[in-house]
Amino acid sequence: MASEERILLIRLSHMGDVVHALPVFHALRRARPAARLAWAVEPAFAGLLEGLPGLERVVLFQREQGAGAWPRLAAELSRFAPTWSVDAQGNLKSAAVSLCAGSARRSGLHPRDWRERLGAAVLHDSAPAAERPRFASAAGQVLEAPSAHAVDRMLALARHVGGPECGADFDLALGPGELERGALRLAQVLGSAPGPGDVLLLLSAPGDVRSWPLNRWGELARALARRGRRVLLLGGPAEEAPGLELARELRDLPAVRAWVPQRGLRELAACFSLCAQAGARAVGVDSGPLHLAAASGLCVVVLEGPQSHWRTGPWPPPERETGPARHGVVRSSEELPCAPCFSRVCRHPEGPVCMTRLGIASVLEALERPLRDCPVRPA
Repeated sequence: MASEERILLIRLSHMGDVVHALPVFHALRRARPAARLAWAVEPAFAGLLEGLPGLERVVLFQREQGAGAWPRLAAELSRFAPTWSVDAQGNLKSAAVSLCAGSARRSGLHPRDWRERLGAAVLHDSAPAAERPRFASAAGQVLEAPSAHAVDRMLALARHVGGPECGADFDLALGPGELERGALRLAQVLGSAPGPGDVLLLLSAPGDVRSWPLNRWGELARALARRGRRVLLLGGPAEEAPGLELARELRDLPAVRAWVPQRGLRELAACFSLCAQAGARAVGVDSGPLHLAAASGLCVVVLEGPQSHWRTGPWPPPERETGPARHGVVRSSEELPCAPCFSRVCRHPEGPVCMTRLGIASVLEALERPLRDCPVRPA
């Protein structure tokens, strides 16, 4: 019967969330080695999953097609005929995908961990609720985190479907050919292989409430170049226009290179992995590329405003490390009562001041002292 088991993992979007769901996939693969596995995902993020060992099929949810996406999805799911659906998303859309699959068993996150709890009614069984973890402060006090992290929710689900030993496994199984092509691409855009001291600036998309102003990215690049650091401006199609504008403004600095627009998620993961091995670092806002960078082993500095690293920052949060922190967190030095607001729309009369008032001094400090315990800050 195990050989006939067909498991559908549902995590449709976004890039960072797809990365966070990798431990659930690996848990299923290890617990059910004879099962056939498929992953339902939106096309924009499907490339990240190519080459995952044990993943038989990527089922595309064509969200941009509107209502027309559902008949196509139903037809593809019918061909795979999953016997078990595992919902790692937790909203009404993913619940509809689970129902569309027609599986005899439907599992998912605890209802408390759903963004839209009504959807949890379709489940036959659910994971335990993700608990707020406890950790020791620098003073030796035992403190409770303000919230569970997105990865905590995924780990709760991974252990529910795969057993208590499942951990935070984000392995994308990059092959030697992918790493070789990544090395060639990095040498092309950087002028040579990556090295310690290099800094990747993961540019933010205009219009996103989490974005850092373009002039701040420019100030940071110039300051790093003055300190003898080599800088790579990195952005995808969404960051193409501001990225190219910034590259033109900084063309007088030989130490600053640009890779805009970058396309290909596994190529990006390979480059992040190679930069991590070389001792480079990355700076970015709470975004998919930042989470992919952290999952690839790169030490990152996250610029935090409307979001909180307790909930969605690079894994693991610095305060929860047993040794020196791998990642840094920088927020505006100004105490803002509205931050973090966890909203995708800023309602402050002056706009997203949590980001516009975040200067470069703290970022430079974090990059100069990459391995350090971050202070405990409420969120």
